[in-house]
Amino acid sequence: MDQLEKLESESIFIIREAYQKYKKIAMLWSIGKDSTVLLHLARKAFYGHCPIPLVHIDTTYKIPEMIAYRDKIAQEWNLKLVVGSNDQALQNGMGPDKGRLTCCNALKTEGLQQVMAQYEFQGLLMGIRRDEEGSRGKERYFSPRNADFEWNYKEQPPELWNQFQTEFPEGTHVRVHPLLHWTELNVWQYILRENIPIIDLYFAKNGRRYRSLGCAPCTTPITSEAITIEEIIEELKNTNVTERSGRAQDQVDAYAMQKLRVRGYM
Repeated sequence: MDQLEKLESESIFIIREAYQKYKKIAMLWSIGKDSTVLLHLARKAFYGHCPIPLVHIDTTYKIPEMIAYRDKIAQEWNLKLVVGSNDQALQNGMGPDKGRLTCCNALKTEGLQQVMAQYEFQGLLMGIRRDEEGSRGKERYFSPRNADFEWNYKEQPPELWNQFQTEFPEGTHVRVHPLLHWTELNVWQYILRENIPIIDLYFAKNGRRYRSLGCAPCTTPITSEAITIEEIIEELKNTNVTERSGRAQDQVDAYAMQKLRVRGYM
C-alpha cells in the first residue's frame, strides 16, 4: 500500500464510522479541492453513490464559476444538495465592507448554523487539513462543539493510535475531519491519480491562478504559470508561500481564523 492508498483507506474508514455512528449527518461542500476530494472519497466509501447530504453555504459573493461547477457536478453525480444562506443578514446589507470577520461570521458561520438547525443535522463532515492553517492543527478527527457550534480548542478529546472518541453528550454538535492528516500536496497527487474533476479556477490564466477558493471580494489569485495538475504539484514542491496567502480574512490579525473557528466557522 503506497502513501495515497493509506491516506484513502484511513479517510474512508472515518467517513464510514461517522455515517454509522450519527443518524443525521451532512457534508460541507465548499466547491474547493479539499471538499471535492472528500466528496470523491465518500462516493468510494459507498460504492459510487454519496448517501450523505451535501451542504453549501452561499454567501452570494462566491466566484460565479464556483456556482456553475457546483450545479454541474451535483446533477452529474446525483447529489443531495442543500444550499443555505443567511437571508436576513443579506437583506440588512451584510458584506465584506462591514469587516472581514464580521461578514464571515454572519454569512458563513450563522448561515451554516441555520441550515444545521433546520435539518437537525447532528454532525458535519468537513475537508479541513492540519497543514492548511494554524488553528486547524488543534483539531481532532471527531471534534465536539456545543449546541451553538462553539469550539473549545483547549478541551479536545485525546486521539491516540487511531482510537477515536465518538460518544458525546446529547446536544453535542460533532465536526468530523477525514482529511485532517493529508497535506496540500497529497490532495493534488490524489486528484491526479483519481482523475477527479476539479474546478478550473485552480489552473493559471494570464499568469494567475487561485490556490484557495472563497468569496470573490476576499480571495486573490497567486502568480503562477501552472496550467495542469502535474505543474501545480511541481509548483507546490518548490514554494514557500502559504496556501491561504490570498485569503483576506486571514490577514486581519494573527489569530483571525482561530477567532472565527471558536465561534463555529468552517
